Amino acid sequence: MTDKTPTKRNEISETVSRGKERNSPWPENGASNVTVAKDTPSPNQDQLMEQVVERGNMTLALCQVEKNKGAPGIDGMTTENLRSYLHKHWPKLKDALLNGTYKPNPVRAVEIPKPGNRGVRTLGIPTVLDRLIQQAIHQVLSPIFDLGFSESSYGFRPNRSAHMAVRQSQNYVTSGKVWVVDIDLEKFFDRVNHDILMARIARKVKDKRILLLIRRYLQSGVMQDGLESQSVQGTPQGGPLSPLLSNILLDDLDKELERRGHAFCRYADDCNIYVGSRQSGERVLKSITDFLERKLKLKVNKDKSAVDRPSRRKFLGYSMTVNLKPLLKAAPESWRRLKGNLKEIFRKGKGRNLGRFIQEELNPVLRGWGNYFKLNQTKIAFEETDSWIRRRLRCVIWRQAKRFHARKKKLMSRGLSEERAMLSAGNGRGPWWNAGASHMNEAYPKKYFDSLGLISLLDELRRIQLTTRTAVYGTVRTVV
Repeated sequence: MTDKTPTKRNEISETVSRGKERNSPWPENGASNVTVAKDTPSPNQDQLMEQVVERGNMTLALCQVEKNKGAPGIDGMTTENLRSYLHKHWPKLKDALLNGTYKPNPVRAVEIPKPGNRGVRTLGIPTVLDRLIQQAIHQVLSPIFDLGFSESSYGFRPNRSAHMAVRQSQNYVTSGKVWVVDIDLEKFFDRVNHDILMARIARKVKDKRILLLIRRYLQSGVMQDGLESQSVQGTPQGGPLSPLLSNILLDDLDKELERRGHAFCRYADDCNIYVGSRQSGERVLKSITDFLERKLKLKVNKDKSAVDRPSRRKFLGYSMTVNLKPLLKAAPESWRRLKGNLKEIFRKGKGRNLGRFIQEELNPVLRGWGNYFKLNQTKIAFEETDSWIRRRLRCVIWRQAKRFHARKKKLMSRGLSEERAMLSAGNGRGPWWNAGASHMNEAYPKKYFDSLGLISLLDELRRIQLTTRTAVYGTVRTVV
């Protein structure tokens, strides 16, 4: 999973530099000479807002917001309407940003269920205009802060990914650090202390207009069911600026772990520390919990945090085997989540054309899941899940042929003898039993579903690993 932002950045840079940006809302006059491709900030830290509203930076931000799409905020404006709005209102908005008078809108609260029926997570959806401004600020501030971030921080950074964090965690365990301190921050995004965060931003940002605008974003409030509530702490998930702000705050944790000489991997608020013994792990957990609660005012969830073997914990959806040289595998919770999602999809498949259902509903989920878990180095769970998916599809086929004669005719058309088809169609058993019986397996084998284009997770794993064996993450040792 490589971060392709730099490539996209260069593409947009070339387009802007040639003056070919389609339907650009930014006026030609008054545009600065700063280009989108410029990766380093101006030495003048008091003029960062000028860099934010610079034409090339805003064009890149607009393209990124349009590419990401997303739901509208409280004003109902969509990304499709953003350009026309900017054509009319950009000069006034630019003046407000430069004068420090721009005030963001409250975010729209949206609740999404957490995996495993563990309650709900509240996302704050900013308006598309605020997403544009946040994205523009992010593009200016990210190079300033990213250079000082820890090498062990992998979340939401250019040319870094969850896969790199997972691979590094495996390297730590292979080197002999066979105990993991798994730290879970309780409601991290809801508990961020605004004063502490702003103090850390102010270490490198001297433009008071930027500082004031970021604080206004933090305090912009939440609109839910028509009622607005003020934000006194926390940074809403859902805006382009939130990932950078979380990295800025947790960089203090990274520096503390580095000062103590610990081996660790952090991806956003997921942090695993690797040590050589349980006793060391218990000491680290206690001291780091004290540091987080005392220095950053963050609460550690003591029920979910633990010191354990890596094979009994998960990190970014992955776990490891108990081998002396551990192999990466998808964690059991990841498999359960996938099956839960697929069950919901299969409920939609009743009465639909099987080929279209596979192509439109199943394959996108399986392809995305397979791409994320391409570092997997075991095959048993992939084989079992492939078999389970095919049985689910056979169950759909059995249900679609509701009567005895229809089932008999289908089985005979798939090569079964009339006698066997008659006995199977009238056996009186339920759809799930028949979906796993020999007559349905013989009538609808794997090659039948392959002909419909069904993605096999095991085949996809082999294909991806074959093409990415020499990717940036290093040689992937395939054990399938």
